[in-house]
Amino acid sequence: MSEKYLIIGATGSIGSSLAEQLKKSGNDIHLVGRNHDEVKKLSEKLECTFTVADVLESGFVDKIKNDLNEIKGIAYCVGSIDLKPFRMVNEDDFNKCMKLNFYSAVEAIKSYQDSLKKNKGSIVLFSTVAAQRGFTNHTIIASVKAALEGLTVSLAAEFAPNIRVNCIAPSLTNSKIAEPMLKNKVLAEGIAKAHPLKRLGEGKDSASLAKFLLSDESSWITGQIIAVDGGRSKLS
Repeated sequence: MSEKYLIIGATGSIGSSLAEQLKKSGNDIHLVGRNHDEVKKLSEKLECTFTVADVLESGFVDKIKNDLNEIKGIAYCVGSIDLKPFRMVNEDDFNKCMKLNFYSAVEAIKSYQDSLKKNKGSIVLFSTVAAQRGFTNHTIIASVKAALEGLTVSLAAEFAPNIRVNCIAPSLTNSKIAEPMLKNKVLAEGIAKAHPLKRLGEGKDSASLAKFLLSDESSWITGQIIAVDGGRSKLS
């Protein structure tokens, strides 16, 4: 019997690649996305179930729970790129970013905690290289993702030995949310060259690690923040 994995944010570059990789390996998956047409199209392609839900809306987990009760693992692939000079940052910016990246992840984990415990499951969260490496105008997203890294290690301790919790910290990846930045070819090339491996990330780069961390192949790994960043956090 195949295992059921829940992917929230399944239509993004990382989420969709993770869905494809898990399905290719014979796993059962359930997709969650806010855009009906996009998530339906992906689910038809992969022949899997899905739920349309927006993590910014209250009760979004109830929608998912109506379609799915038991899971082996959860990947919260939702993300944002919130860039502003500090002098322009306000409380609403932090609140919205926290809701999207942090509070809704907490809500999803709490809702499936019992199922994950019963199934010796795994949780994968997503941070950013900016949580550990300082970048101009990244106050909002870096602060929020740093909180998510703190959540990772805290839950890994609290949930052991029944549930593993890990976090992936990518650098800039070719994706829909990065498109406003990357459409400027000069800027995109400059950012790529700032990485020791001289390219931007692709969804499959982080998705491959997420697949490993969800699987029993990583059964002795928990509480880790793992960079998938072309070497930018350590070498540049």
